[in-house]
Amino acid sequence: MNAPNISDKAFAALSKRFLSGSGISLTTDKKALVEARLRSRLVAMGHASFEAYCDFLERQDDGSEHQTLIDLLTTNETYFFREPRHFTRLAQEASKRFAHSPMRVWSAACSSGEEPYSLAMLLLDQRPLQPWEIHASDISSRALERARCGVFPLQRLEHMPAGYLERFCLRGHGRYQGRLRVNEEVRSRVQFFQHNLLGPARPSGRFEVIFLRNVLIYFDQASKLRLLSNVLSVLAPGGLLFVGHAEPLHGLTLPLDRVSDALFEKRG
Repeated sequence: MNAPNISDKAFAALSKRFLSGSGISLTTDKKALVEARLRSRLVAMGHASFEAYCDFLERQDDGSEHQTLIDLLTTNETYFFREPRHFTRLAQEASKRFAHSPMRVWSAACSSGEEPYSLAMLLLDQRPLQPWEIHASDISSRALERARCGVFPLQRLEHMPAGYLERFCLRGHGRYQGRLRVNEEVRSRVQFFQHNLLGPARPSGRFEVIFLRNVLIYFDQASKLRLLSNVLSVLAPGGLLFVGHAEPLHGLTLPLDRVSDALFEKRG
């Protein structure tokens, strides 16, 4: 079967379906990306065209292919200790602001797991005796499967602090050459769950720290406000919200005070 090309009609239909499930709007400049990410799926399923794939999505009742569509179109590339200044600042806050209190941390768009595992390594190092928890969520079930497994390419270690690789990771051998696995001590400290950030905040209780990085760039202003309102509903007063450095919160009325670049504190 020849690889199909996506028509404007099929792109519009798939974009609408993706928006309904993720809250993310795909502009027309993403047409080539959608085609590239879905083409092998169409071929594997035996669909001769994107229109046929759209018809299949309409007919399916259990929603499993709809979730596969979201998984395939969601960007999940990341690496350990991404934006290192955030982790340096978190270490400072853990030893000062939260020195004598429990810490609950939510990695709210954890992708394939590098961020929450980085957080776990940091807190195992900085708070070996004080209580803390890490919860991690993502909309993509495929990304969460990879996260729970905890196996990653060695190329994603560029910003890992000295000594953490030997302390917290196992190097692969044989067919796992060039990869590592996060050890059981780290993996056991992260609780993963699937969650759409545009829905009601699912985690129970309050969090002292929420990482919501490199997510807001995909949403329009109204959706950003809705998403942030959901997330902030479980951030404790005086708690910290980390966002991506390319994600300013200009024009949004929120109960936040700016602490530094990409770091905000929730008002009491």
